[in-house]
Amino acid sequence: MAEKSAKQGWSKFLDGFVDKFSLAAGAIGRQRHLGAIRDGFVTVMPIMIVGSIVTLINNFPIGSGMDGGKTMLKEVLGEIGALQWIVTLNGNVWWGTFGMLSLLAVAAIAYNLAKWYDGDKLSAAIVTLATYLSVVPQVSADGAWGNLSWGYLNSGALFVGIILALVTTEIFVRLSKADKLVIKMPDGVPPAVARSFASLFPAILTVLIVNVVAALVGTYGAEGYTNFFDIANKTFVAPMAEASGTFGFGLAVVLLTHIFWLFGVHGANMFEGILQTFNANAVANNLSGASPLIFNKSFADAFIYMGGVGVGLGLVIALILIGKSKQNRMIGRLGAAPGLFNINEPVLFGLPIVLNPIFAVPFIIAPIVSLIVAYAATAAGLVNPVSYMIPWTTPPILSGLFATGMDWRAPVVQLINLALSVLIYLPFVKIADKIEEKRELEAGS
Repeated sequence: MAEKSAKQGWSKFLDGFVDKFSLAAGAIGRQRHLGAIRDGFVTVMPIMIVGSIVTLINNFPIGSGMDGGKTMLKEVLGEIGALQWIVTLNGNVWWGTFGMLSLLAVAAIAYNLAKWYDGDKLSAAIVTLATYLSVVPQVSADGAWGNLSWGYLNSGALFVGIILALVTTEIFVRLSKADKLVIKMPDGVPPAVARSFASLFPAILTVLIVNVVAALVGTYGAEGYTNFFDIANKTFVAPMAEASGTFGFGLAVVLLTHIFWLFGVHGANMFEGILQTFNANAVANNLSGASPLIFNKSFADAFIYMGGVGVGLGLVIALILIGKSKQNRMIGRLGAAPGLFNINEPVLFGLPIVLNPIFAVPFIIAPIVSLIVAYAATAAGLVNPVSYMIPWTTPPILSGLFATGMDWRAPVVQLINLALSVLIYLPFVKIADKIEEKRELEAGS
């Protein structure tokens, strides 16, 4: 009796914990600012992919020079007069994509945050973009106007851009909802004109408020801390960017992502905004030849999330190899095709993985082992650091090649990780099979 009572008490406690955890995690996942950052980067993702493609073409390794350094395709094309335009074209496309990434992200994040408030999305994006450009420092030595460093426009300024997009949009949206500040036009006025006048005073006040703060910082700030960008870079961005490439940061992200998933919360979405903030800067840093920031979003997509979270392709292969119950075999087959494109919701909710004590252990261990192997291989110089952004749906093998600049060793690391994940999942698939076969026999009798 006492044992039964203890089991009931533990079950009640566990159910309560799961409910509270799911509610808390769900609330974080629905947080409007994190959602706006995530959706903003999803919006500009096609542009980032275009930038990655042209960067990969220009920096495609085709051999080694006399000094042992790599010979890039752009160097060869640059020496052929009739083909120099290809290098120029790729450079121009890079300039309009990665070179302007902060501008694109600012507008996209502002648009998506205004959407959460059901506000004027387009006006919010334009006002925020104008505000951002108005606080970018002029860099001309003689004080002339119109000289902006691309370092304030590309991925290096993303953190300030994100903060300004959120703050500026909050101000604009709230002012737009104040009836006394809205100019209401007669019914016969075209909607576009009416919206323009409605946002007039909120736009004026928003731009002025942010610029007054910027002017005060510029006037009274300590030396080296006279604009938003310098303050952010010196106090937060530089140390955080370096920390985001470490094994400890990667371990925390991978572990928490999978813990959230076990409770039915989309763990990848929880960290999407944070990882995207540093991803472009990390791959640019690695491409430059500086000390590599090994862990980044593209690294995780290539070496850890093969087949989806939990190294889902490893689980699918294990189910296909030794699955005996009808359900598990069917789920393995159904999960194979989407798994090749890193989509594993059919497996996550079909087995299910969510709230499943049997698969909880390998679901967490497999991606951590993959992180350790890939991180160690990169740190040891056995594989190039990830230097190119890739779509998360890029199939394994191809993702490793593209992310590392066509380093053939990257797919080898991926195959090792995939094999290890299959071995990790195999005994748990056997356990799940026995339980499921017993259920099927009982259901058939």
